[in-house]
Amino acid sequence: MAEPVCVVARGVSFGYPGRPVLDALDLVVSAGERLGLVGENGAGKTTLLRVLGGSLDPMAGSVHRVGSLAVVDQELDVPAGTTIGTLVEQTSAATRAVAAQLEALIAGFDHEHGDLADYGDAMTRYEQLAAWDVDRRIDEALTRFGAPRDVTRQLSTLSVGERYRARLACRIAERSDVLLLDEPTNHLDAAGIDYLTGRLQQWAGAVVIVTHDRRLLDDVMTAILDLDPAMDGRPALYGATRYADYRFAKDRMLLRWRARYRAERKRAEVLAQRLDRSYEGLSDEWRPPKGSQTHRRATRARGHVKAADRLVEQLKAQAVEVPVPPLSLVFPDLPSLPRRASTGADPDRPLDPAADRAAAHAGPLLEVRAPRVGERLDLPGRRIDIGACGRLLVVGPNGSGKSTLLAAMAGSVALDRGSRTLAQGVRVGVLAQEGPAEHASEQHTTAFDAYGRHALRLLDSGALDPDQLVPVAALGLLTEEDLDRPLRELSVGQRRRFDLACALLAAPHLLILDEPTNHLSVGLVDELTAALRLTSAAVVVATHDRRMRADLAEWPVLEL
Repeated sequence: MAEPVCVVARGVSFGYPGRPVLDALDLVVSAGERLGLVGENGAGKTTLLRVLGGSLDPMAGSVHRVGSLAVVDQELDVPAGTTIGTLVEQTSAATRAVAAQLEALIAGFDHEHGDLADYGDAMTRYEQLAAWDVDRRIDEALTRFGAPRDVTRQLSTLSVGERYRARLACRIAERSDVLLLDEPTNHLDAAGIDYLTGRLQQWAGAVVIVTHDRRLLDDVMTAILDLDPAMDGRPALYGATRYADYRFAKDRMLLRWRARYRAERKRAEVLAQRLDRSYEGLSDEWRPPKGSQTHRRATRARGHVKAADRLVEQLKAQAVEVPVPPLSLVFPDLPSLPRRASTGADPDRPLDPAADRAAAHAGPLLEVRAPRVGERLDLPGRRIDIGACGRLLVVGPNGSGKSTLLAAMAGSVALDRGSRTLAQGVRVGVLAQEGPAEHASEQHTTAFDAYGRHALRLLDSGALDPDQLVPVAALGLLTEEDLDRPLRELSVGQRRRFDLACALLAAPHLLILDEPTNHLSVGLVDELTAALRLTSAAVVVATHDRRMRADLAEWPVLEL
């Protein structure tokens, strides 16, 4: 009898010199269970997924899998000449092999002496995979995910999103026993996410998913594993099947952690002061007059030193090592309006808020009229105005032109028709789906240095007021240790955090964010959503994230 489908990790550890990522982690996921992996960027979610999938060998511990395996990473390396047909053929090959095995058993079956167990296992496997239906499933998944269906199309000619959707469609159509997905909703629209949700809810095997999608956690997961170390330094498994329940439990834990950390720091300061006073007594308070009773001076010195040493040991014994709580987003206080142009007064004199409001532009901060960009975007007769403190939520299916529209608003693509007018002095912060092109050439540069270079580029272009620069270390997006690392060593999520920091660097009056939740942790998505609702800057967001859209439901909506 076949062993039950599952994936098991026992005491798994993995890391890099001076930077452990996974430490003696235990994990069991059986058939029918769907585990959500969450945690801050850099906590090891993708690393754990790769260890479970076998592409990384653990430094300690072991991984045991039973059944067939399908993995969908965040990043996709495309060998030259790979086509949609290549993916389709890889997907159907395993299923066709099962069908061929069954046909061979049937053709050569000895009805008098044949082994019915082998025949039964092959039939069961054939039915589990619905091998007769694989071609239809592949075609359906490609269509529902919005991926190209032309088997001759080379992946190198497709966008990042199209390549990802094509691969995801093929892996979902496989019906593997163990399915490992890394941020599967990043490149899906609402219809694609609904289709993925339905398939995962019916999945018979074991599923492990890294995701920031809070609705997906609600709709699909049977448990949530948070890789962020709790106060005891270990990841926490939450049996909660609703994101809200998990978030409530974690927030309570963080409140206790931060309160205990503050109490321990305060207590440590008090004890340190006591110790300082004790040592001060060694040099001043206890000394008898010089030249008298020399033996008493020596005896009392030894006694006072021993008392001070006993106090040190007592302090060490009483000390409770509470680790520093995790970072949280500190969103900057962004301006709503540019400064008034100088009219003979001191140009360096900062304006008070009332004067700043009085200097408001009569028109919008940004106006885009009838934009057209090739075949990707065409809005004849449409005018889009973004006023001070304005809000706009851009929605629509994949291919409708959301990213192109945001790029046109940001001024990063030229218009074939129409106009873009940015009010004088308005600074724009942009978070595109893919990071700035210049960062690709700075992979060996530390995040601190890359941030500084980005500031200099903005300053040279006149897009930065040096008095309003936002320090990257003050945002709570990356630790100083991570900022001192080269960009290439940061995880995909940490690079996304860095890109968000770059969008905020110049204290923009207008934020343009394209799929801002992609690659971010669920906790940061919550914090970012709350900050966008409260900021004084104008904000334009394009997103497929269903929870974010619900959280921003009161914003004006532009549907493409």
